[in-house]
Amino acid sequence: MMKVIVILFLTLISQGCGDSLEFSLASVTDAEIKSLSETLYKLDSNRATASELVIEPQTLISSSATGSANDLSSRPLFKQVSSTLLSKPTYKALLNLLDNYKRMTGEVEDVPSQEVQEQDTFLQQTMNTALGKELYNFLHSKGAYSSQSEFIQDLKMMWFGLYSRSDGKLDSSGFEHIFVGEVKSGKVSGFHNWLQFYQSEKQGLLNYYSHSYDGPWTTYPDVLGMQFNWNGYYKEVGSAFIGCSPEFDLAIYSLCYITRPGKRCYVSLGGQSLGIQTYTWDKSSYGDGKKYIGSGYPATP
Repeated sequence: MMKVIVILFLTLISQGCGDSLEFSLASVTDAEIKSLSETLYKLDSNRATASELVIEPQTLISSSATGSANDLSSRPLFKQVSSTLLSKPTYKALLNLLDNYKRMTGEVEDVPSQEVQEQDTFLQQTMNTALGKELYNFLHSKGAYSSQSEFIQDLKMMWFGLYSRSDGKLDSSGFEHIFVGEVKSGKVSGFHNWLQFYQSEKQGLLNYYSHSYDGPWTTYPDVLGMQFNWNGYYKEVGSAFIGCSPEFDLAIYSLCYITRPGKRCYVSLGGQSLGIQTYTWDKSSYGDGKKYIGSGYPATP
């Protein structure tokens, strides 16, 4: 009899914990998201300074003209990027990941052990910053994660878990789509990271055309909505934070995806409001039904 009571008690506790977790995430208010995002913004000590990063946005076009695919800028977007900035641990960790992917959907992604180690290094480096710890502490306080190791493991599945965008082949992940970019149906898909943009431009693989949005920020990070050709394929509007650290990119998208999955999430950065749009990948899942990240980007007009 006592054994039965203990089993029932443990079952009730387990059910209660599940309800508590779900309620805790649902209880994250818009005001809390804005407050935390403002804190993350202030904690981004690895962001670029004006002397470390110089860009030339050049031609601004209307949002109605983004489909014209005209090269209206004679010079690259990135004029100068400091080697000191790129040598910081989180930057190096991200740069090591960018050449691990096949950009065409429908091509299976191979992930050898070295690339798995690079994923782990990136997550450890970014989440061990003050910014990453602040995000974890907030989510932990809401009951989302019981330990930092659990949090990092979930981020690994959420961001790097493979799923299929074409022909049932494991050809994509949230990280590849957002941070690296893909080509699907003859067009660039995803591609929302400034370091990937810079690297591709530097390698002669990307031609910057114009921009249709320039955020109100006068220091980094800023937000641009860009038009460009990526080695033969056009991107009509590729929005991205410019000059933020890799940990900021990862943290702000993760915050919005975890608390407002598949919805418009409003953050506050330096007193300016910005919408972050995320999408869930609904055709497959991991763990106990959790959804991979499908996409995420700054929502520009």
